[in-house]
Amino acid sequence: MSPEVTRPTLSDALTERMLELIRTGDHRPGDRLPSTRELSQRFSVTTPTLREALRRLEATGAIEMRHGSGIYVGSAIERVVLPNPNMREMRATQLLELLGARIVIEPPLAAMAAERATPDGRAELRRLLSEAAQHLRGEDAELHEANMTFHRVTARLAGNGVLHEVVDSLLTVHANEQREILAIFDDRRRDYDEHLEILEAIEAGDPQAAERLMKAHLVDVKTVIETRLHQPPFE
Repeated sequence: MSPEVTRPTLSDALTERMLELIRTGDHRPGDRLPSTRELSQRFSVTTPTLREALRRLEATGAIEMRHGSGIYVGSAIERVVLPNPNMREMRATQLLELLGARIVIEPPLAAMAAERATPDGRAELRRLLSEAAQHLRGEDAELHEANMTFHRVTARLAGNGVLHEVVDSLLTVHANEQREILAIFDDRRRDYDEHLEILEAIEAGDPQAAERLMKAHLVDVKTVIETRLHQPPFE
């Protein structure tokens, strides 16, 4: 007996029709879409039914619903890889696997960035580290954001959009844990210095050094987490 085929729901169909509307209308991220009332009339559905489809699209970043302003095409509409919007606190094994994935993916991307980064790209990395330096004695949130953006931009400068999205998704998935790492690592200067060494290798156009330094940096992070596994809250 063949397995039962799940029938698409009205919300499924609406989601697809909304995506078709965005694509066929040549809408770009940031473009405003018709109001919920207009969309309800266009698709001949009730507002609650439409809103369910809109919430699905918003969860993946395909659209952005701005209170009091309207519905806009989201920045993630053209992404190939998306972070899981429903991800809860990760188990220890998942966290280590994610860090292991970063160790495999990010060092080669640092090497590619050293080969391909433009002067503007290198200047962007330098600005990020200058910003991080200003927060070494400040709030964790600002320093965390500068550090994560450094990794994201390094991946972007490698020139492979899909791999950049993979790195961005991995960083998004365990953003909370990464903030905890910053506190556990408890050596902001060492973290900053390791980022600076990676930047200098990229600026020098030295792919071997950039790859080696990025790997050493991420292995340090993973070692810290493995140590942290023996303490709350990861027990």
